[in-house]
Amino acid sequence: MTPALPTQCTVLERFPVGHPRSSSPLDEYAAAQRAQGTTDARVVMDLATDQFLVITETTK
Repeated sequence: MTPALPTQCTVLERFPVGHPRSSSPLDEYAAAQRAQGTTDARVVMDLATDQFLVITETTK
């Protein structure tokens, strides 16, 4: 079961589930965010919009 989104989070980027390069762009984006200091950047799926989100619990 996928955990719910945290009550306070910032969506850094959105990617469609059917992206031609699969999950590579979102994994690369999340890794780049972590390398730049957003250590809690992670990928979650938003079932309501059928998108993958890169989120952080740090509010911006």
